[in-house]
Amino acid sequence: MASQQLIHFFRSSNLVSLKAAEEIAETFSPKSVKKSEFLFKEGRVCNDYYFLESGFIRAFAYNTEGNDVTTNFYSSNQVVFEVASFFNRTPLKENYQALVDCEGWFITYEQLNKLFHSMQEFRDFGRSILVKGFSALKIRMLAMITETAEQRYDALLKSNPEIFKHAALKYIASYLGITDTSLSRIRKEYIKK
Repeated sequence: MASQQLIHFFRSSNLVSLKAAEEIAETFSPKSVKKSEFLFKEGRVCNDYYFLESGFIRAFAYNTEGNDVTTNFYSSNQVVFEVASFFNRTPLKENYQALVDCEGWFITYEQLNKLFHSMQEFRDFGRSILVKGFSALKIRMLAMITETAEQRYDALLKSNPEIFKHAALKYIASYLGITDTSLSRIRKEYIKK
């Protein structure tokens, strides 16, 4: 039986009817990911389009010095997949790891394409997900250039406070593009305000 949360997710876009949302959700299969397990691993092709029903996932890549750098966080009611690997069928350059036990639903690349070509409503929904993802990436990229570390911290705290419950401070610091020490200083100053 399809997840009501997944059906609601499709419906929340205002692009998918209830009937279509139920039909789309029926093609998804359940998938659990235990804490510390990888949903996707570097070097493999991302073949799953994963709806995270509950849990928290961190994406990270290794820099030229071998340090892991957090590239994104995913929380409940988000789609998790690496768009370049998924659509271009190329190996991942990132790892996606569960920070807590996760529950979700997935479809494969082949299943997604079948839906995409057979259902206009799913095409519209998929396009909206890609646009939101691209917009978020552009905003984040510009923030790394135009905002101070304090402004980026404040924005993250307001937009996704859940990150601070599940992610280690070193992961948050690398995501913000700062050192652990700088993050500690910013947090102390923030508390004083």
